[in-house]
Amino acid sequence: MKASILLLPGDGVGPEVVAGAASVLEAVASRFGHQFELHSALIGAAALRQNRPPLPGDTLAAARKANAILLGAVGDPAFDKGDSSRRPETALLQIRRELKLYANLRPAKMWRGLESAGPLKPEVVDGTDMLVVRELTGGLYYGEPRGIAPDGSSAHNTMRYSRDEIERIARRAFDAARLRRKRVTSVDKMNVLETSRLWRQVVTDVASSYADVSLDHMLVDSCAMRIALAPASFDVIVTENMFGDILSDEAGAVVGSLGLLPSASLGDGTGLFEPVHGSAPDIAGKNIANPIGAIGSAAMLLRHALGLEQEALAVESAIGAALTAGYRTADLAQGNERKIGTTEMTSVIIDAIRP
Repeated sequence: MKASILLLPGDGVGPEVVAGAASVLEAVASRFGHQFELHSALIGAAALRQNRPPLPGDTLAAARKANAILLGAVGDPAFDKGDSSRRPETALLQIRRELKLYANLRPAKMWRGLESAGPLKPEVVDGTDMLVVRELTGGLYYGEPRGIAPDGSSAHNTMRYSRDEIERIARRAFDAARLRRKRVTSVDKMNVLETSRLWRQVVTDVASSYADVSLDHMLVDSCAMRIALAPASFDVIVTENMFGDILSDEAGAVVGSLGLLPSASLGDGTGLFEPVHGSAPDIAGKNIANPIGAIGSAAMLLRHALGLEQEALAVESAIGAALTAGYRTADLAQGNERKIGTTEMTSVIIDAIRP
């Protein structure tokens, strides 16, 4: 296969972890006989520092032409104040909207050997393997009207969902469940929110087309508690934008570190793949960031954007082999366990991919 992949390293640790993931993609291409053309472009604070908008026009144009996009992270405290249109994070909202990336898939898996890495008891987290399917282009993050009163005395946001938006994300979740353990948990706040009442109704309607998949509904606060108490009880969770943002981060803590979590943002065109962790400016440039989230995102890119399932499994198996062998970055190491850096962890994973 010949494919064009756009790299958006972004800010903070983004360039470091994207470099690692890009090296993994090159190793996959070499092993399986593919040609991946890797191109880079600016986004976030990296663009702002060159007096460009957070999402430059040429970056968006390149994104539209690519077969897939691999993003590092956006965010920089230097741009936390001022006009929201000049914040790095604005680029994420814009690219999701422009590429119509309405479905965010965030898997959270307990890797063998990491059962004690998180805050929960090993017997609680053992067997955890959940997928959070988050609606990505609706809800509070995009609803209008929104704003802050001129005198600063109040602010407002709007949560809005249409039947079509809910139906398409629900179908993504049920389709994903068919390839897993055939269980969907739909999360809402229907006892308070009208949008959640519509959400529950539409998801229930969609479920009627998936007789082979079981569905249960859960309020978001109950779900948050159950993720902490019995994470292995979940298969696929489907929920709206803000709830999904929060719950998937909680899932990351459960399995040991946000640094482990990949994600895929999908729509009807070019997909965007990125680690769940943020830009982490405090550790940027120190070669201590965990590259597994970005490398796992590269595996999701191979699977969802390029249809290369065998290659995706090879990357995921290599990640598992590295962790089983005891290799740990700083966020995973416990006690006297030896810590390795971003580049060394990447090298270990690449060695496991090569024949």
